[in-house]
Amino acid sequence: MGQNDISPATAEAVATREDLVRYVETLHAELINGAVWENDHLERFLEALAAWIRASPGYYANTGRPAPDDASWSFFANALGAARIYE
Repeated sequence: MGQNDISPATAEAVATREDLVRYVETLHAELINGAVWENDHLERFLEALAAWIRASPGYYANTGRPAPDDASWSFFANALGAARIYE
């Protein structure tokens, strides 16, 4: 995964913990390097994250695919919660 490679196809290719780490690092690098994000403040980002997760079945339906049943939502939730206090 290269710098600035945050396309939906790249997200779909995340299959391991290390893939996810690299993907998040790429997002972080993009933001700190001055990329313009619609949701560049934490409160807006978290609001959009929740909205996308809620609407994600529609995203998958619109792309002709079923929403994944094997997503580890608890792992992602733990990561988000831990990021509030983890140093």
